[in-house]
Amino acid sequence: MFELVLQAPQELVEPVSDALIDELDALSVSVEDADAGTGAEQALFGEPGMPEPPAGWGRSTLRALFADEAAAGGAAALLLAQPDWAPGLHIEAVQAVAEQDWVRITQSQFAPVEITPEFWIVPSWHEAPAAAQRVIRLDPGLAFGTGTHPTTRMCLRWIAGHAKAWPRVLDYGCGSGILAIAAALHGAREIDAVDIDDAAVAATRANAAANGVSVRAGRPEAASGAYPLVLANILATPLKLLAPLLCSFVAPGGSLVLAGILERQAAELITAYAPALALRIADSEDGWILMTGRRTG
Repeated sequence: MFELVLQAPQELVEPVSDALIDELDALSVSVEDADAGTGAEQALFGEPGMPEPPAGWGRSTLRALFADEAAAGGAAALLLAQPDWAPGLHIEAVQAVAEQDWVRITQSQFAPVEITPEFWIVPSWHEAPAAAQRVIRLDPGLAFGTGTHPTTRMCLRWIAGHAKAWPRVLDYGCGSGILAIAAALHGAREIDAVDIDDAAVAATRANAAANGVSVRAGRPEAASGAYPLVLANILATPLKLLAPLLCSFVAPGGSLVLAGILERQAAELITAYAPALALRIADSEDGWILMTGRRTG
C-alpha cells in the first residue's frame, strides 16, 4: 500500500477529499491539523459560553491510502493539474505504508475485565485469570456490550450478587447478549434476549453458543408473559418511554434492573416508573447509576 500526503487550505479539504475517494480510487482519506504540536495548533471543539470554533483548520494534512504507488502518484499529478486547486495544494510525500498485523493490534486493545474477583469477561485470545470461576468469552463486535462500560459492569455486578435459579429472565435491548449470558452462568434457566437490531440478535445467538449457554434471542415481539427478572441496559429516554411495557413484563414479586442512566436522570426515571413500582439507586460508577425496583403482589 502507498500513502499520498498533501497539505491543503481549509477551503480545499472537502472538495479534494471527495475527489480522492469518488474519482481517484483512494481507499481512505484522513485529515489532520498540519500545525499540530506547534504554537499554531488549533482546537476545533468549543466550550460553553465561548465563541464558536472554526469549521476546520487553517492548514490541513490529508493522508490518502492507495493500493499501489502508481495510483498514489497518478492521483497527485491529477490534483496538481486542477488550475483552481494547484496554487493551494502542496504534495509532501508518496510513500510506502509498512504492513502491520491489524488484527493483533486491535486485539491488544482489549484485555480481560474483572466484574468480581471470581467473575470475568475474557476475549477469546486471552487466558482466563486463575481466580476466575465464571468466565464470559466475548469478543468486541457490532453490538453494544463488552463489559468495559460502567453501565454493563454494574448490571453484571448486580447479576453476580443476586445469583440464583431465576425461572425466567428477560434481557430487553440485549446488544451482545452479555447480560443474558451472565444470568445463565449464574443459575437462570429460561432466558429471552430481545433487541430491535438484527445484528444484536445474531451477536447474542453467536455469543451464547460460544459460551455454551441456552438463550432465546429474537426481536422485541418475542418477549411474552411475566418474568421474575427483567434487565434493560439501554438509555434513559427509551427507558422512560418503555416504562409501561417493561413493568408489564415483571412478575409479581419480580425484580426490574435498569441501566444506561446518568445520575442527574434518576428523578425522571423514578417518576416514570412510579405507577407500577418504586425505583431506587442500587449502584453508581463514573456518573452512571443502576436502578432497581421490585413489583409487589
